[in-house]
Amino acid sequence: MYVVPPPHGSDPASTAGGSSDLRVYQTWKGSNVFLFQGRFIFGPDLRSLGLTILLIVAPVSIFCAFVATKLMDEFYNHLGISIMAVAIVFTLYDLVLLLLASGRDPGIIPRNAHAPEPEGSYGNVDAGRGQTPQLRLPRIKEVEVNGIVVKIKYCDTCMLYRPPRCSHCSICNNCVERFDHHCPWVGQCIGLRNYQFFFMFVSSTTLLCIYVFAFCWVYIRRIMASEDTTIWRAMIKTPASIVLIVYTFIAMWFVGGLTAFHLYLISTNQTTYENFRYRYDRRENPYNKGVVGNFKEIFCSSIPSSKNSFRAKVPREPVLPTRPGGFMSPNMGNAVDDIEMGRKAVWGDVGAGIDQCEGQVTSDRVNVKEDELGELTPEIRSTVDDTSDRARRSSWGRKSGSWEMSPEVVALAARVGDSNRAVGSSSSNLATEKTQT
Repeated sequence: MYVVPPPHGSDPASTAGGSSDLRVYQTWKGSNVFLFQGRFIFGPDLRSLGLTILLIVAPVSIFCAFVATKLMDEFYNHLGISIMAVAIVFTLYDLVLLLLASGRDPGIIPRNAHAPEPEGSYGNVDAGRGQTPQLRLPRIKEVEVNGIVVKIKYCDTCMLYRPPRCSHCSICNNCVERFDHHCPWVGQCIGLRNYQFFFMFVSSTTLLCIYVFAFCWVYIRRIMASEDTTIWRAMIKTPASIVLIVYTFIAMWFVGGLTAFHLYLISTNQTTYENFRYRYDRRENPYNKGVVGNFKEIFCSSIPSSKNSFRAKVPREPVLPTRPGGFMSPNMGNAVDDIEMGRKAVWGDVGAGIDQCEGQVTSDRVNVKEDELGELTPEIRSTVDDTSDRARRSSWGRKSGSWEMSPEVVALAARVGDSNRAVGSSSSNLATEKTQT
């Protein structure tokens, strides 16, 4: 979680208590990175954005320095100057689209401060007599979209039911509307509010690669024509053109293929997540409006305003009393991995508590047995104590057990009791004979 440190000289107590000096971006619970006091929001992989900028600016700089300057001397009537000017303007336009795609809110849904109130008892009610039952929120709900039933899921992290086409990004740790994917090259989630800029960035990068690729070949052809040489000798005279041709050819396969794939997604009104998860080509897509309607939805509709005001001041939240019984999360009690939240349920603490309780109960049983055997003879008492010590030392590895005496101790007690009775009977017989005599 990225939290901007409070300004120096602020009161730590007031900062921890939700002072009005703090703003939303300073107490943000997601993994985002904020710049310029919350005016730009990026994903946690902000460094990859610098790499993307370098991959765009570096080849264009080489093109302007070693190819475009040479073409300025080859063409007249300001045609050579326009070649360099178009390359520079096109690069700046591409970088602006990259910033709009990576530095704005992609459509994050604000988290709930508290879980929603359960509508009724779902699942099992875990409560005894005189206790308030715990209500389990349903994991999945069904809503109707254009006459087709769509399932929406409950998000344990954001404590809300995700709207249709919304998903939780495990990298940014936010629920994003119309979630498409998390792009590592842009360093941001691609969603409802930046998908249009992302597609324009990818497509313009493809056109920029084609532009540089084409004029590198134009420069090689001009060398061949001016010096009347072969293509191989002309390529040797301009190694920068060869490097740019190879680089842009590889890049065109990547960004060009990505552009074609997203053209298909736009025409069918799908997201990347939906295409890999639901496969709408095998069942009906509730969001499909036809090819023309789908393109209008992306390029001709206004971008909705953000649901987050990152620079707004954080109000002081009162401490709410806990409700008796409360509610149960849909995943509570399930020892399964939560892929989106990136955590695992741990049962070791529970097992340790059970073992401790079992040890206490076992110790109480031993004390009760010792009280019951308090009146035995010293021989039996010492034998029982030794047996109890051995049993106590070996009982920690058992799940359950009984603290009754072993057969050897019972047999020894029987023999000692028989001998005591025999001695007592012989003494009574002697006393009777003396009386009779």
